[in-house]
This record gives sequence, structure tokens and C-alpha cells, in this order.
Amino acid sequence: MKTRIDEIAPNLYRISSYFSGYDLQFNQFLVIDDQVLLYHTGMRKMFPLVREAVAKVVQPSRIRWIGFSHFEADECGSLNEWLSLAPQAEFISGTIAATVNLNDFANRRGRVLTDNEILTTGSRRFRLLETPQVPHAWDASLLLEETESVLFCSDLFLQNGDVAPLTEGDLVEPARQALLAYQAGPLRHPMLYTRLTQNTLQALAGLKPKLLAVMHGSSFSGNGGRALLDLSRMYAATLGG
Repeated sequence: MKTRIDEIAPNLYRISSYFSGYDLQFNQFLVIDDQVLLYHTGMRKMFPLVREAVAKVVQPSRIRWIGFSHFEADECGSLNEWLSLAPQAEFISGTIAATVNLNDFANRRGRVLTDNEILTTGSRRFRLLETPQVPHAWDASLLLEETESVLFCSDLFLQNGDVAPLTEGDLVEPARQALLAYQAGPLRHPMLYTRLTQNTLQALAGLKPKLLAVMHGSSFSGNGGRALLDLSRMYAATLGG
């Protein structure tokens, strides 16, 4: 297992650990601003690894906000470890995630945002987007950083392999190959495709993000709106939507 840190945009750092047993990268994103934000915590057993990587960029105790898409180990498994380390830190989430899981799981209450509510961290504006079942789980949300047009898109565009930190190439075909591999294996694939999925992905495409911060695999720089529409079409064709 190896971990690397890459600045994929100004003051936006991708922390990536590759697990060969899964043939999968697990990525966290660190945004440096007046108030520091960490998106994805990694699994609880990954905490020392991620903490060490964060410390190479910023004092870990400076983290103010901790965001993630949905309640899952790789999204927020070490949330309480981070809350203990950073005394001013709070999680940010949507209403469903807080009500169903986080108000019980987390060691202290966080900042619950309504759909499309803005969190300002200094020069940056983060908009919470409630996206139930996209990528999966009814408590799912995504985060759009409006200043630099970055969409933190969690498990969307999941790719296998120890791939480049950032690409301008096609993400949809690698995501299709990963989906097919999951379908052939014991875990199947957690993504469902319904009319709601299509509507959500089209709405995300309409935001026209310029950078897609992907949790598993390469992030993407370019026409994020077109990539999201292509992803929607791929899901429809592959999952039978």
C-alpha cells in the first residue's frame, strides 16, 4: 500500500492510498482556506495514514470542516478520530444523513445544511447538494465548490487501478469497466439507475463543473457537465435504466 499527495488545483490536495487487494484507490481531498475542509475521512483503520499525509500540508488540528457523501466506512469511518484531533472541527451533512446516522454516530453535533445551502470557508463557497441514491444510499449528498467550480462527486466515476491523480481523458469507459467487474463479482455494484438517477445526474451536469474530485480513481479536469451526461448514458445502457 502506498499513499501520495498531489495538488490537483490551487490549494486543493488529493490524498490517495492504493489498496492492491481491491485494486482501488481511496482518495481524500483537503481544501486549504481560512477554514480548512477535509472531504472524505477514509476508513477508521486508515486514520494514521491520512493524518500523516494531511500533516505534510497543514497542521491537522486546523481542520474546521469535515464533509462526505453518505454514511459508509470509506466516507466517514474515522470521523470521530478527526473530531478528537481537531477541537474546532465539525462535520457538514444534509438533513437525512444527520438525522438517521450522524447525530448518533458522531461524538459531537455538526453543521446540518439544507439542499443548496452555502458554507463559506473564507474565499471559497461550498454548496451542499442533496442527491438521494446518487451515488448510492438515501442519505447521499455531494458538494460543489463554486469559486473554482469543483464537484466532489464521491463514488461517481469509480475506476479500478493505481491511476493518475488528474486526467483530461475519458473517465466513463474506465467507470464502465469497473461497473462490469463489480457485476461479475460477489459484491455486485451499488449503483442503481432509475429516473431519479437520470434527473440527478442531469442536474449535476447543468452546474458545469470544471473539475471532478473522484473518490476512487483519477480526478478529471475539463468539461465536467459533458462527462456527467456521458456517465448517465453509460449507466442507462449498462444497468438497463
